[in-house]
Parts: sequence; structure tokens; C-alpha cells
Amino acid sequence: MNPIVEKVLADYGLLTAFALVGLTMACAYWASDKLTRGRLHGSAIAILIGLILAAVVGGKKGVADLPVLAGVGLMGGAMLRDLAIVATAFGVKLEEFARSGVIGAISLLAGLFTSFLVGGLIAYAFGYRDAVSITTIGAGAATYIVGPVTGAAIGASSEVIALSIAAGLVKAILVMVLTPFLAQAVGLDNPRAAMVFGGLMGTNSGVMAGLAATDPKLVPYGAMTATFFTGLGCLLGPSLVFMINRALL
Repeated sequence: MNPIVEKVLADYGLLTAFALVGLTMACAYWASDKLTRGRLHGSAIAILIGLILAAVVGGKKGVADLPVLAGVGLMGGAMLRDLAIVATAFGVKLEEFARSGVIGAISLLAGLFTSFLVGGLIAYAFGYRDAVSITTIGAGAATYIVGPVTGAAIGASSEVIALSIAAGLVKAILVMVLTPFLAQAVGLDNPRAAMVFGGLMGTNSGVMAGLAATDPKLVPYGAMTATFFTGLGCLLGPSLVFMINRALL
């Protein structure tokens, strides 16, 4: 690479990161439209591209280890992540959530505690016996945001936090990919069903991408309960769930 170009890209790292992500998204949505006819959503393809690039580059931070792409580390860091969570949460109205009735609240709690339980059991099966690790990995099974937030709050190791993020990413990708294929079978064709679906699945990116590939009109409804899922998970993970695990173990 030309040294002048390399210096410019490194000096304006965050702008370079936005340009890279924009280019990746453009390629992903082109591939989704032309190669899969929309069956595999562009967001899922973009995440797969990111994972492949990280694996190819290696290192501790993936592509952010490259000096010219160091801005990706800032763009994908906690600051912008938390800003995105707060911004999404401000778009949720409690009165709209209440329209889904009791079934919406039940789906939210059922989805959250099922995710914690399944993730915790998997962690236990792979040899983790301490409450901190089991809670963190269980939180990651809820979403890849709840995992690191919970792990940081209760003092989990960086390795365990990384596992929680990986668990959340796998879940998000599965929800993205499988939702369009299973939507008809589960009756995912109306706003109320979308809100229940968002509460059960929880992963914001997975739910929104899956619903966008199914019916874009359903996205706001699923995103609403999925956002509550993330917020409630961040609240209960380091407190109630951790205390239950510590008592049991």
C-alpha cells in the first residue's frame, strides 16, 4: 500500500472504519439480493464476512490489529455499542409494549430465563463450575451484549467474556438465517406475533434481520421487545441470576 494512503487511513481511523463497514454492508446486501434472492439477509452475510476477516487476520482484535484499520476497534468498542443501546431504548414506548398484553411480558421473561438456563447448562457441561463463568456464558446466550455487560459487572475473565460474545453471535446468526424459513410455520405474520418473537429470541440484530427478511413491516415490533430483552438481561444478569447461581454452586 502507498505509504501516504496508509498514513491517511491510519490518521482518520474512525472514518476508515465507517467506510469499511459501509463497503462490507453494500457487498453483503448485493450478495443477499443477487445470490440468495433475499433468503439470507444482508446483515447475516455481513457478520459472516466480518468473522472471516477476523479469522484471516488473526491476532487479539481481528482486523483492528492492522494499523490502517485500528479505528474498527473504536467503532466496535463499548462506547458506540452502549450509545446504540441507549438510542434504541429511547425509541421504545411502554404503552406500545403494553398492547401485546400479558403474553408479551411472559414471552420476554420466558425467553430471557430460558437463554440464561441453556447457556449456563452448556457452560457447566464444558467444565465450568464457578458462578461467575456460568452466569457470564449464560448471559451471552441471551445476547452478545448482555454477556460482556454481565461479565464485566461480576468480574469474569476476558476469556469467559469472549466465549459469552461468541455464544451470542452464534445465536444471532441462527436467528437471522432461520427466521425467514420458519416464519410461516410459526405464524410470524402479524405485529403481535413479532413482539412475542422478539421477546422469546431477544437478540436485537438477529430478530431485526430475520424479520426484515420475512416482512419489513414487522421489524419495529420485534425490535421493541428485543430491546426490552437486552435491557432486562443487563439488569438481571449481574444481580438476580448471579445470586441464584452462586447459591446453587
